[in-house]
Amino acid sequence: MRVLVVGGGGREHALVWKLAQSSAVREIFCAPGNAGIASLARCIPIEADENEKLLDFVRSQDIQLTVVGPEAPLMAGLTDLFRENGLCIFGPSQKGALLEGSKSWAKDFMVRHKIPTGDFKVFSSPNDALSYLQKASYPLVVKADGLAAGKGVIITRDFSEAALAVKRILEQKEFGSSAGEKIVVEEFLEGEEVSVFAVTDGTTYVVFPPAQDHKAAFEGDTGPNTGGMGAYSPPPALTPELEEEVNKKIFDAVISGFQAEGIDYRGVIYGGLILTSRGIKVLEFNARFGDPETQVILPRLKSDLFPILYGAAKGDLSSLAPPVWHPGAAVCVVMASEGYPGKYEKNKVIYGLEKTKEMENCFIFHAGTAFQNDRIVTSGGRVLNLTAWDFSLENAVKRAYDLTGKIEFEGMYYRKDIAYRALQRK
Repeated sequence: MRVLVVGGGGREHALVWKLAQSSAVREIFCAPGNAGIASLARCIPIEADENEKLLDFVRSQDIQLTVVGPEAPLMAGLTDLFRENGLCIFGPSQKGALLEGSKSWAKDFMVRHKIPTGDFKVFSSPNDALSYLQKASYPLVVKADGLAAGKGVIITRDFSEAALAVKRILEQKEFGSSAGEKIVVEEFLEGEEVSVFAVTDGTTYVVFPPAQDHKAAFEGDTGPNTGGMGAYSPPPALTPELEEEVNKKIFDAVISGFQAEGIDYRGVIYGGLILTSRGIKVLEFNARFGDPETQVILPRLKSDLFPILYGAAKGDLSSLAPPVWHPGAAVCVVMASEGYPGKYEKNKVIYGLEKTKEMENCFIFHAGTAFQNDRIVTSGGRVLNLTAWDFSLENAVKRAYDLTGKIEFEGMYYRKDIAYRALQRK
């Protein structure tokens, strides 16, 4: 079959890489792709938000499956457009994508369907928000309501910090105009965070191994929130017993909630969870695979990814054999541009990629890269995902950081403590 992957980051490179290993996949296209994806797929100069151009391309190329990587096209109704035109696409409907696209909608959905989450208030007026925050107990979390590329979450320790967060989101629209229409103020939950993905056909679902992301820019979880500076799988904090609890209390409830509300959801349910002293709670949901969690989960998948995505897109996972997973662990270290998640420079030449090609049990998934004069250069905040896997977490960490010594570009930085919680636990 011919497959189109929509997007151009590290997550999409991982999806292309895994789909390329399937005997069922004859040719892969990626829109728009990046310099790394170009070695595995035909990159098409169509942006992920150009719905009509994507539709025309899929029709003209007789593509049997489209896989949507990022969240923005889902919220823009790409899945609805494709299904209205009889095309097979992996991803929830626009209404289903509200699970990620509106934090206030998602919170209300969780309340309606008794899904465990923290207490919250929603505000669209800065004055109303400030009146509440003046009397509130701290710490609190202030979130932009809409899509903010993983950066619209601000932990506040006192009223002055909370007031600044309100100003940044609602008045200055720092995270975008749509993301800044409302804020969600949540109780601050203490505990260890984990990410769990379930691929669903709308009725049944397949759970992938858990992972743990590292959102903060710098070591020790300090600095501003980013889209993710690294990840590893599996996190030992989520025991098999807790995984079963996640299935029953969260994924079962989400899917039955969608069915009750008539929402067509065929894609990924990404649970951003926290393990608190009061049990597992949902911090947020996303409507697509995580980035960089996908870069550590897919290398652990021993069996074929294509039947899972195709079965979900077609609305039938019932006959699918359970996926087979490699034992051991996988680790991803994100190399970023200086200044990220703020302003950063582009077009820095990347050196050393050829030195990693012969290294075992590792792969470099490109994120913000492009070609310039036949050289690979930086084109984004998160540039490369250095991923390695081994039978032990310690060895996987060592392999991933061995890769960092091979790569160089001006202004690069990366966290040096990926998987530190698991290593401390051991």
